[in-house]
Amino acid sequence: MKRSLLVIAILALAASARAELVSKPVEYTQGGTVLEGHLVWDDGLKGTRPGVMVVHEWWGLNDFARNRADELARMGYVAFAADMYGKGVSTTDAKKAMEFSAPFRGTPLMRERVKAGFDVLSKQELVDPRRTGAIGFCFGGTAVFELAYSGAAVAGVVSFHGNLPAPSPEDFANIKASILALHGANDSFVTPEVIDQFKRRCVRRVSTGR
Repeated sequence: MKRSLLVIAILALAASARAELVSKPVEYTQGGTVLEGHLVWDDGLKGTRPGVMVVHEWWGLNDFARNRADELARMGYVAFAADMYGKGVSTTDAKKAMEFSAPFRGTPLMRERVKAGFDVLSKQELVDPRRTGAIGFCFGGTAVFELAYSGAAVAGVVSFHGNLPAPSPEDFANIKASILALHGANDSFVTPEVIDQFKRRCVRRVSTGR
């Protein structure tokens, strides 16, 4: 009985010694715009570890993206929920979201802004820069594709129901990342023509080497 109680006490002490998640806002700038992301990690872990950037939907940096970062931190990553719009800029109104996202469509701003967030993650002391990734949702899914196409030193990117921009031949030569696109077949926001172009320029080229 005493031995059992001792074991329970040791386990309880071990559990209490494991630190809670630590998070902090990180302010940074790109193109004259002040941005503020959400950095989170478990400081009960020792040493460097992989880092993952989370890019929000077109609503802006909100609790959904922050919570995804928190979940990744519980899994042992350093996670950074990047800000694409500007400090404190988010909405629940679709018209506003369309307005916020409009400047990014078909312009260099998407790559510049997502690369700025990735640089913040990569420079964190606890992050192993050789083991980094990025995930994004909807608008953010498009952003992580553009991060990969830019030639950034990211090991892998995952898009959840994002648009499917096809890389140009010049972009394709620069890609260092593994790419995973998770896309619903009945997603009406992305046309069959866009899906087919993505497959022809990216998926088939990877599988055939051409």
